[in-house]
Amino acid sequence: MELARVTSKGQATIPKRIRDAAHIREGDMLAFDLDGNNRIIIKRIEPAIDLELLALQETLSEWNSPEDDEAWRDL
Repeated sequence: MELARVTSKGQATIPKRIRDAAHIREGDMLAFDLDGNNRIIIKRIEPAIDLELLALQETLSEWNSPEDDEAWRDL
């Protein structure tokens, strides 16, 4: 069992042994849940790889500019 202290901002460091075993790396997304027995379940979320979405994103760069952000801000 590993211990970590919670800071005043609600943050805790995941011990290195746990990070390594769960393959948690900087930038990974984690999901938190309660199991009803006063236990917290933390799961590393696998990034969804959607090849069609990735291909589409390449073509939408022309719609991603500061001017577009300003034009759509009030909608």
